[in-house]
Amino acid sequence: MPCTSSSSSSRSACPSRERVLHDDDLRAYLARLEVEVEPPSADALFRLHRAQVERVPYETVWLHLGERWTIDPTESVTRVARRNRGGYCFHVNGAFSELLRALGYDVTRHVGGVHGDDGPTEDSMANHLVLSVAGLPNADNPDGAWYVDAGLGDALHEPLPLRAGEYHQGPFTYRLAATPGEIADWRFTHDARGSFRAMSWRAAPAEIPAFEAQHTRLSTAPDSLFVQYLIVQRRDATGVDIMVGLGLRRVDETQSAVRVLTERADWFAALHDQFGLRFDGIEPAALDRLWNAQLAAYRKAEADRAVAQ
Repeated sequence: MPCTSSSSSSRSACPSRERVLHDDDLRAYLARLEVEVEPPSADALFRLHRAQVERVPYETVWLHLGERWTIDPTESVTRVARRNRGGYCFHVNGAFSELLRALGYDVTRHVGGVHGDDGPTEDSMANHLVLSVAGLPNADNPDGAWYVDAGLGDALHEPLPLRAGEYHQGPFTYRLAATPGEIADWRFTHDARGSFRAMSWRAAPAEIPAFEAQHTRLSTAPDSLFVQYLIVQRRDATGVDIMVGLGLRRVDETQSAVRVLTERADWFAALHDQFGLRFDGIEPAALDRLWNAQLAAYRKAEADRAVAQ
């Protein structure tokens, strides 16, 4: 389905489109999400967003397998649609934006930055890729502009109106605030139980080259949390499943204790069954190295804690 112009937005429905999603990739992507093609609407956008975060996990397993992914959106689409993988924000939001564009949505990419209570800095900007969608009014959001983000792991389950306010999704409470005159134009504040405090972004459109330097740093720097820790997160309507190393937990109304999976079969089963990850085509020796590294990291952390006590 080609992109179309939006009657309620002065922007093209495919601003700065870089490439057209191939029909086979589109079908494979929709099959993974288990959704059908339908005309753009707010309801359809919600269905797509829910399916994306429920079936495509936020994950850094690739880093710990020794894979070196680019953030080229076409490559991200291939991994998501055909290899049952995910990625971090540049991958999952990059792929999702291509899907939305192919389906006719007026989607724009933005430079964002995850940060703490002190607010964003120039150094933190571009560590996150943000999406917005325009031209889809409904009763709750007559302006038709939406904040869309499948790349924050444990945050949004559905789009939010691009309007300042407090919002509730399942057990979590979020806030959006306009921040004109600051480093960024909008700020998303996460629930207190979230894995980060806040994320800010700029209203101006951005494209993939704007994120290359931060991707290099996040995927290679020794002090990067992504390099240090294997992280997998999957959001659903009532909470989020989180894997860090060998530790698995559920965050919802009754946040669970961490369950440590020290058996190889249990750990890989959790990655497959709870997070939808498959490693078809990965050499068994690479999977062995992945497991052995995670087990060794867990044992070292346990030994360090014992010494500290």
